[in-house]
Amino acid sequence: MKDSAGNNVMELAGKKVCIVVENLPVPFDRRVWQESLALKEAGAEVTVICPKTKNYPLEYEELDGIKIYRHPLPEANRSIEYIKEYLGALYHETRLLFKVFRKQGVQDVIHACNPPDLIFIAAAPFFFFTRCKFLFDHHDINPELWIAKFGKKGLGYRAMLLVERLTYHFAKHAIVTNESYKEIAMRRGRKCEEDVTIVRSGPNISKLKVGPAKPEVKKGFKYLVGYIGVMGKQEGIDLLLQSVDYLVHKKNRTDIRFCIMGGGPALDELRQMNEQMKLTDYVEFPGRVSDEFLADVLNTADVCVNPDLPSEMNDKSTMNKIMEYMAFGKPIVQFTLKEGQFSAQEASLYAKNTDTDDFAEKILWLLENPEKAAEMGRFGRERVVNELSWDYEKPKLIGAYKKLLKL
Repeated sequence: MKDSAGNNVMELAGKKVCIVVENLPVPFDRRVWQESLALKEAGAEVTVICPKTKNYPLEYEELDGIKIYRHPLPEANRSIEYIKEYLGALYHETRLLFKVFRKQGVQDVIHACNPPDLIFIAAAPFFFFTRCKFLFDHHDINPELWIAKFGKKGLGYRAMLLVERLTYHFAKHAIVTNESYKEIAMRRGRKCEEDVTIVRSGPNISKLKVGPAKPEVKKGFKYLVGYIGVMGKQEGIDLLLQSVDYLVHKKNRTDIRFCIMGGGPALDELRQMNEQMKLTDYVEFPGRVSDEFLADVLNTADVCVNPDLPSEMNDKSTMNKIMEYMAFGKPIVQFTLKEGQFSAQEASLYAKNTDTDDFAEKILWLLENPEKAAEMGRFGRERVVNELSWDYEKPKLIGAYKKLLKL
């Protein structure tokens, strides 16, 4: 925020904030990193506790004035492994919170980013016995995520509901990513409307490397289709491969290259599936990529896709990749999901849910109608620039903090 003279107003000056995120390392986690920078810009002293990975191996570093503590965290694939992962993470988060409070003083806010909904346990000694307040940043609806991963409810599902409810109970304020999550916060979390703020995961337009296409990225193919996201069961990459199989082996379209970017627990399995379906000449899985590689692909892609498996979790969740595709001005094909439709609107075509042939046909339609595809891309870009970018969400984040701290 700026005053009448155009100077930055330090609305959180002198406040100390410790963000705890278990899902991804910082600064790789774009939402958490943007929040961290926004809070620092508003005058807060910001510390982040997060996992370390091979790409972010340092246990401590300071970036852009933000202190980052990282801890080990093995990646889980099965339910029993998740229990081990969460217990290990809780130990390290508690240990590092004590370290932060000891070295940097009592924090005004512990800002917990799920998944999982267990961080309140690590934070409890501090919000019970100091003036520190607990804020919940609801990224994923874990009961629905449990069903998407394991296909059943049962004890695990009920446990997810319980810890979600406890997290909301202890949180003095919650920030959520969309209206669907706000409804869950009020219904399942029993929060009053004034204690919930929607802060969407809008892209930072100034940080995206939007530019001209690079024909060499197509590697001799006429067309390029791009995807960026996590390689997991609920992301529906297996459905996308079925669409590619339809295009290559039934429609004889050998002029389209697919670049499916991202890492995750299902990456090796998807690469094997790609080989078994004899699609390796047309589909590349480069894994987790650099910002430069990502920008080259998205700047060059003719179409971008979101094959998220239709489920209650995906229906209610706002996907970062949709926002990024729109920011790069790309037409999109995705299944018919509530929040995906809200975000993209006219920037996307919507295939019948789980109908991989229809998904493929909509990709073809966009490739064969470049003028309409370009119009859709322009609509998406303008929607992000004028309505959904991080510039519009940042004041909402600061407003939530001011409510929490009664400033």
